[in-house]
Amino acid sequence: MKSKLLSFPKLVAFLFLLLMAIIWVIPLVWGLVTSFKDDMEFQTMGFKFLPVEWVTTNYTSLLVDNYSTPLLQWFFNSLIISVVHTLLVLVVVSLAAFAYGRLRFKGRNIIFMFLMATMMFPAVVNLVPLYKIVDTLGWVNSYWAAIVPGAAGVFNIFLVRQFLANIPLEYDEAAKVDGAGDFQIFFKVVLPQLKPILMVVALFSFTGSWNDFLWPSIVFNDIEKMPITAGLQLLQGMYISQPTILMAGAVIAIIPTFIIYLFAQKYFIQSMSLSAGIKG
Repeated sequence: MKSKLLSFPKLVAFLFLLLMAIIWVIPLVWGLVTSFKDDMEFQTMGFKFLPVEWVTTNYTSLLVDNYSTPLLQWFFNSLIISVVHTLLVLVVVSLAAFAYGRLRFKGRNIIFMFLMATMMFPAVVNLVPLYKIVDTLGWVNSYWAAIVPGAAGVFNIFLVRQFLANIPLEYDEAAKVDGAGDFQIFFKVVLPQLKPILMVVALFSFTGSWNDFLWPSIVFNDIEKMPITAGLQLLQGMYISQPTILMAGAVIAIIPTFIIYLFAQKYFIQSMSLSAGIKG
């Protein structure tokens, strides 16, 4: 009797999650099949989930001999920006978290609390001063404008620092007895144990950089240098009367993040358990 009572809440939870999954997946599937529809069919035949005739002309229109909307160039621009940004985030966040979590220096907690307080301000507040800084450095319309800002994300530092708090200090002390310095302790003792949380930070940093729309739209004005998110805005302006082509562009844009989620599910699940188990 007890097992039946326990199974009912699980059944309800399963059905609820299944419903949420269906609601989330249907728009993606509809967008995918729409990208293989002929534009005339889409606009004249009303709502039909599957196309009468599967075509690839929407993709060829975007990818072949299209100089006004170089989608492949935008794709590779986004790939370069997202990969380099992610690597920079890992370097900055891991070192900062190690400093705040392991090193002892005057005012450490006060500085960290000040950093945490900056999370209360919405990101849009930083747009004007951040643009002035980027403009002063001469980075407007360059990859660096999208790579460097956001590399020292406060939440990522907090996440790694809290994970670091669960690693016993005895490891560091044993390394110091053997004559290791701070950098040796970081690279040989601490960094290997940070792999799970750093993988989570890398995944979210990559997807966040790839999907960022507002900031790239501000700092890029050269069509050839735009990432794909900013480029899709131009695509919408040119093909607003051809939604099937817009769907093809959107499908191409989500390919990297879809692949990452597909092959890194265990790390996202692990991130949930890490976040739930973080000690204050």
